[in-house]
Amino acid sequence: MVPDKSSTRDETDAEPSARDRYDPDGDSNGFLAPGDDAPADPVDLLAYGVLGGIVGSVLSFVPFATVLGGAVAGYLCGGTSSDGLKTGTVAGVVMTLPFVAMVAFLLFLFGFAGAPAEFGVFALLVIGVGAAYTLGSGVIGGYLGHYLRGRL
Repeated sequence: MVPDKSSTRDETDAEPSARDRYDPDGDSNGFLAPGDDAPADPVDLLAYGVLGGIVGSVLSFVPFATVLGGAVAGYLCGGTSSDGLKTGTVAGVVMTLPFVAMVAFLLFLFGFAGAPAEFGVFALLVIGVGAAYTLGSGVIGGYLGHYLRGRL
């Protein structure tokens, strides 16, 4: 009896081992950069998040710069998709700080000028909406950056 091709495998027909195909998120089709198979270190999350926040702040004149800053952070960090979200969050916080500092300074100046209390309440509402937008788009950018790292 002659064995058929389906019962024997030579080395050229072998499937890649599980180690070669390890993909923690199942979304990168096996295209992982070195270090993407393990969660990122907290130091990397912080460092790349700060770098992404600086990029987003410098590019603030570009539409959706907060998404770009988060995407840079998520792309550079690697790791899992949750690491991309965490790095995007750090980038969003870093991008929010200059905005909050500027509004706080203006409130300080207007406080000495005798502005009504309603102005302060409105300014806090503006800070809240601006911070939510910046943080949210930084998180979305972090996830998109991680996604692009798996695809490119």
